[in-house]
Amino acid sequence: MDAIDRAILRELQADGRLSNQELAARVGLTPSPCMRRVRQLEQDGVILGYRAVIDPEAVNRGFEVLVSIEVERDREVVEAFEAALQDIPDVIEAYRLFGSPGCLLRIAVADLRAYERLWIEKLTALTGVKEVNSQIIMKRVKEPKGLPVDG
Repeated sequence: MDAIDRAILRELQADGRLSNQELAARVGLTPSPCMRRVRQLEQDGVILGYRAVIDPEAVNRGFEVLVSIEVERDREVVEAFEAALQDIPDVIEAYRLFGSPGCLLRIAVADLRAYERLWIEKLTALTGVKEVNSQIIMKRVKEPKGLPVDG
């Protein structure tokens, strides 16, 4: 991956809706080689996809919670727990961690009442859950902007 590929990645992370013409101009290429590079980055699995960034308030998901969960340290239990998370749309990110806690979730719901219902009905009922700790997000200090791609 060279400096032009990295420039393409930076530009697409900032605005995935750029036309190929605009992207080419920004990275100093003509449109045809720019498109070839983008397609190659996609084929190589460097670019995994494109998404719209949605305002959580606009879709009634403005209440976010970071949840640490301690799960039994048994392979089958952990696999069942992780599979069950896939069916809970309120869980928008999930990470298995080394050490304790064993899992960290990012949850987006409408409000505290919705989170309480999720906590009672789903999170504490998941296979292998030993402990659930919640941290309510007060303010997002830094928005995700993509990965640094400097060489």
